[in-house]
Amino acid sequence: MSERNDYDSLPMNWVGDWAGRRAALTPDKPAVHDPDAGPPLTFAQMNARADRTGRWLTDTLGLAPGERFAVLCRNRLELVDLYLACGKTGVVLTPLSFRLAAPELNDLLARMAPSAFMHEEALAALAESLDLPPSVRRRLALDEAGEVWQRRVLTSPEQPANRPLPMQAPYLYIHTGGTTGKPKICPISHRQMTWNAIDILATSGGALGPQRELVTFPFFHIGGWNTLTPVYYAGGYSVLMREFDPGRALELIAAEGITHFGGVEAMLQLMSKHPAFADTDLSTLEGITTAGAPCGEATMRPWVERGIPVAQSYGLTEGGPSNFMLVTDGLEADGIWELRHSIGQSMFHTDYRITHPDEGTVVAPGETGVLELRSPHCFDGYLDDPDRTDRVFREGGWVWTGDMARADACGRVTLVGRADNVFVSGGENIAPEEIETVLNTHPGVSAAAVAGVPHPHWGQVPGALVVTNGSPPGVADLEAHAALRLARFKRPRHWRFVDALPLTGAGKIDRARVAEMLKQDENSDAGN
Repeated sequence: MSERNDYDSLPMNWVGDWAGRRAALTPDKPAVHDPDAGPPLTFAQMNARADRTGRWLTDTLGLAPGERFAVLCRNRLELVDLYLACGKTGVVLTPLSFRLAAPELNDLLARMAPSAFMHEEALAALAESLDLPPSVRRRLALDEAGEVWQRRVLTSPEQPANRPLPMQAPYLYIHTGGTTGKPKICPISHRQMTWNAIDILATSGGALGPQRELVTFPFFHIGGWNTLTPVYYAGGYSVLMREFDPGRALELIAAEGITHFGGVEAMLQLMSKHPAFADTDLSTLEGITTAGAPCGEATMRPWVERGIPVAQSYGLTEGGPSNFMLVTDGLEADGIWELRHSIGQSMFHTDYRITHPDEGTVVAPGETGVLELRSPHCFDGYLDDPDRTDRVFREGGWVWTGDMARADACGRVTLVGRADNVFVSGGENIAPEEIETVLNTHPGVSAAAVAGVPHPHWGQVPGALVVTNGSPPGVADLEAHAALRLARFKRPRHWRFVDALPLTGAGKIDRARVAEMLKQDENSDAGN
């Protein structure tokens, strides 16, 4: 009897060859369009570019499987070339956020130890301020028009670059977090990206095949690749934006016949408030998926009023990166709206449980606890950080998300807040997200962010930053609104009206900054 194989460690030809396999199936279908780079490209053309790029990585740069290629770029065609070429060759793509400061990037580069580094012309000042580690042997500066890429990379021989790779091999290094400490680095394996794409396609019922997707999430976060990959896998069409611009996004939806896009709440707000929103043809748009954080009713409403369903999804780099989806297929508009606060049910190949934050026992439906996940697309641990890795894994392969949640009897889950955002007021635990959800139901509120404000008697009390729309409500109006829906200890005692909420580079509320702004105002807030 022959020895059985561990298929995660067995090199196979198809692993990572997204470009070659899709080109073999549908060579002439349009695949990717970067409007700033030229006309749309077919899957056959993308595969040819990926092979040439792969040959450049291995033959010209001399990179071996497992070596890292760091990039400081906006979303552009050359980055997709690299992603597909790294899939073929086993080189690890390491995208860096251009929203970070030089010291933060230097820390990431030192820990990632890339062998090559590329930046684009628009980010030259930031790139030149970096202290590249001695591991970097080769550098490339990419011009705005992409002529350097055409001349130095795409002139490589068009010969197959694909090599057999195991599913457990790293594909991406993605950095995440960092608002309360140095960013974590997640090595993302081919197993994780493959199974995640399968799970998205299975859960959505295969709807991505004919899809025309606008990619709004940046490629320095997993959300960008998590958008592109399943659409590419299923033979759909992806349109890139160098960076998010609400007016440009509306133009592309109409011009490209976009059927779907994903975004964070701030993106949807900026688009619906843009002067062109009312007159833009959105007739091809079949749905929007929000991610990153729960989306408020006021943000969804302008889109829903135009007949476009908005559904929430959920995931995290460590556990997915996609794990929950509200499937709207078969639901009437009223049903979708009724479930607007839910992230839906766990994906086809994802287990979940909700546990007591202190005892670790599974809570009953309707009770609040910490969400934990288990799937074939969970990650393997943080780079060179065993302590953080041990804290995130639970016995039985469960990944502790740190997100507070509750499930209804049908298994639909609603996020309540972050376990590490909870603050204590007079002995009561308060999740700021629960208060924000209530404030966002006020018709005059566009967005709200809540944090604990120091109090001499209660320890902390809730304070709120509020972004208004239309006829702005006063403090008394908001207090009355909260009094009907929240326990007394959960009602904000401090209020501050702002033009926009402070956000992190990932588009999430910057909790530390919210607390800082409220603390500055604690002696003069109108609600004090």
